[in-house]
Amino acid sequence: MTDTTFPAAGHLPAAASGLRLASPEADADLTALAQRLAPVANACNAQDGMDELVTVDELTNWLSAKGEHFDPVMDLRLALVGDQLVGYMWTDWVDTTDDLREYRLVGYVHPDWQRRGIGTALLAWGEEHAREHYAAHPSDRPGAFGSWASEKRVAKAALLTKHGYSQVRWFFDMQRPDLEEINVPPLPDGLEIRPMGNDEPSLRALFAADVEAFQDHWGGFAADEPMFKRWIHDADFDPSLFVVAWDGDQIAGGVENAIYRADNVAFGRSRGWLDSVFVRRPWRRRGLGAALVARSMVVLREAGMAEAMLGVDSDNPTGALGLYERAGFRVHTRSSAFRKPM
Repeated sequence: MTDTTFPAAGHLPAAASGLRLASPEADADLTALAQRLAPVANACNAQDGMDELVTVDELTNWLSAKGEHFDPVMDLRLALVGDQLVGYMWTDWVDTTDDLREYRLVGYVHPDWQRRGIGTALLAWGEEHAREHYAAHPSDRPGAFGSWASEKRVAKAALLTKHGYSQVRWFFDMQRPDLEEINVPPLPDGLEIRPMGNDEPSLRALFAADVEAFQDHWGGFAADEPMFKRWIHDADFDPSLFVVAWDGDQIAGGVENAIYRADNVAFGRSRGWLDSVFVRRPWRRRGLGAALVARSMVVLREAGMAEAMLGVDSDNPTGALGLYERAGFRVHTRSSAFRKPM
């Protein structure tokens, strides 16, 4: 275990007295660890007005899917005062579509413990950890630190800005507040919608098609085996909600829809998500995206949902923002990607 103590009179004078940053044990009970992490994240969400629920199942699934890009023992730090968990941070990394090796730093400090230097201590650990990893795994790509903040997370954005991060990209969560009167355009000639199989070969084919389509998008993600496992083992994973268009034996595009039932119960709503909307290059500019989005809203309505949400890059190069606006979606929440050169 890595265990670093930051005394109140030490090199981080504003930090809580006795703060230490510790890694999880290699043989830690991941469900028990998730049960400690979830209340911290949810307290921060409540403070910032984020209508999101972090569940123990979600965190356990995430912690279990370790690999080259993320290993909880190496890449997660718990901020402790005595035995009390007051915050945590993790890092992962990705080779981005704009030719950086970006180390992404994400964390929370419980509202009762904010403004004591704990966020600064966690950020300092994250950056140093990233530098060490970059030195041990050199790349021709320039190194960078990255993070993310909703416009509602004012304190987080202020902390990042204070430490040299800049906003580099805006993303929108968009909402269609009702699922009535959906205009469903025809599919392009030669394409058909087929039910998505729940067998592993079918799911791997869909995963690969999605990854290929998003190579044209800003940022990027680690499309590796742990990510695939994390996707299919999510508690709300339900391929029966997916809408996938085929051209013969080729996947032309699809929408991976989801219903996050614990969130809906917690916030008293009936919301479905168009989690990933993609069209592969050979089938773009033919109206397939609009046809898939409309059919996805019908699927969610038939599953009992009253509204739909999706996320989009505000500068999406394929014109997705306009497509969603034409389908009746409007901006609900804005978020920013932050970066800082290493």
